[in-house]
Amino acid sequence: MNAAQEDDPTPIPFRTAVDALRSARLRPEIEIDPTRPPQRLAPYSYALEAAVVDGEEDLADGRLVLLHDPAGHEAWHGTFRLVTLVRAELEPEMAADPLLPDVCWSWLTGALQARGLGYGEPSGTVTRASSHYFGGIGDRPAASQIEIRASWTPREGLGGVPDTAAHLAAWCELLCQVAGLPPVPSGQPGSDGSVVTLPQRRGPRPS
Repeated sequence: MNAAQEDDPTPIPFRTAVDALRSARLRPEIEIDPTRPPQRLAPYSYALEAAVVDGEEDLADGRLVLLHDPAGHEAWHGTFRLVTLVRAELEPEMAADPLLPDVCWSWLTGALQARGLGYGEPSGTVTRASSHYFGGIGDRPAASQIEIRASWTPREGLGGVPDTAAHLAAWCELLCQVAGLPPVPSGQPGSDGSVVTLPQRRGPRPS
């Protein structure tokens, strides 16, 4: 450990968890960057923004926030918490499917379980919204969007550090499923041949 690290008051488990997020290998369709995290949810936080990109079109986007409270949090039942928002445009027929919210939630839990990741206290919402245009913009087709908000407590491993890289990969798989991308071949970053995705959208999203 160098002098700068010795002077850093940030807890080692949190620094290790953040380093794992920064070094994770993800699908090439995913563009990901750090962003400003929320300041009041926990003593320590780190956030990423990601988008699933096809050419010049964003098929889905989202935000993943890692929270850490060294003293533990009663509601979390742990010292770490992952919080996420995922959004994507949908074809109208998919938005009308009454089972869609349940399916979307199962994508998150299934992606975590497919990687053998332990987690607890999951909670969240799946929201469908439709936009219809009138007047001067009445020629635009109706648009539907799915929004998934969720949080869960990752199981802590050696040194009190969760496998954040694997949790990020699972979250990115959720992002890709919502975007309608097919699973990647086995052995490649982000591969999971057991998933079912939404049909990929056709044509550009409304501006």
